[in-house]
Amino acid sequence: MKSKKVTFADIAAYTNFSKTTISRYFNDPDSLTLENQQKIADALAALDYKENKVGHILASGRTGFVGVIIPNLYIHYYSEMLNQILSTYETYGYKFLVFAGNEQSDVERRYIEELLAYNIEGMIILSATISSGELAAYNIPIVGIEREDQNICSVNTDNYLGGVQAASLLQKSCCDILIHVNSRVQETTPAFERIRGFVDICEEHHLRYELILTDLGNTFKENHERIGEIVRRLEEKYPSEKKGIFMSNDTYANMLLNVLFQNFGKLPDTYRIVGFDNSPISEEAVIPISTVGQQIPVIAAEAMKLLSSMMDERKKRRPVPLKEPVHKVITPILIRRATTD
Repeated sequence: MKSKKVTFADIAAYTNFSKTTISRYFNDPDSLTLENQQKIADALAALDYKENKVGHILASGRTGFVGVIIPNLYIHYYSEMLNQILSTYETYGYKFLVFAGNEQSDVERRYIEELLAYNIEGMIILSATISSGELAAYNIPIVGIEREDQNICSVNTDNYLGGVQAASLLQKSCCDILIHVNSRVQETTPAFERIRGFVDICEEHHLRYELILTDLGNTFKENHERIGEIVRRLEEKYPSEKKGIFMSNDTYANMLLNVLFQNFGKLPDTYRIVGFDNSPISEEAVIPISTVGQQIPVIAAEAMKLLSSMMDERKKRRPVPLKEPVHKVITPILIRRATTD
């Protein structure tokens, strides 16, 4: 037989509280004493209460949804970061609505409006196309990851240290010329510090280096073609010299490795490669790739912890907003593998 559905009236009768008090437990728990909250929680367990999620949303206006906007899913860093963010459901209980913006600001604005229509309680933004000032104007809790963050809270890797680690490893690999491949990022973005750390080590130790700052495209095909062009140019410019190449992420580092295998049937002795992220592709590549590990699980956990605290504060009767954005920085871990042996 189907068991009887437990109602607020049943809980009220069990606890000797009014139905109004039971409603306040679900919709405004801070208005009750901790003792009374515990009595109701114990009653819910005893009665095997199953919450009506739709009814709770209608009553409280709180959906328990968090919006996530990422640039794309084919860069392994973003897919792994999303995987780690989604795994925080077990800790915080928030559900996620995810959009891939593909670096189109007008599309991302549409996505944000869609998310707001679902009455999301907060957002995690990895895409960098919309300024933090514009994002802050939406007036909901937002945490950025690896993007410009002047006006919003953020969790980032110590990119400067990452650039230092990569250049230092290539120096120890006795390379004749050090090369960093990245896009033309703005100085306000965390990735710019990656470039600065690389350059500072090269100049401090009087190492020959070159920056290749260029758009590698937005599709796998474009990435592969342009990385192939870079390899052809390096072969012409530095044919017999040992080239230490620091790629801006592990996906590009793996593409570089694949291009070299296609051209030479192996990783030539004249190439050493370091990626950035420690996404799964770096370890699963045909030759495991040395990389600057971003501690993706830690970043995701810290981002959700920060966002959850901001969202919880808003639920209080007298919320105290942050006076200024909080910025957390996570230390990268250098992981040496076969491409720098």
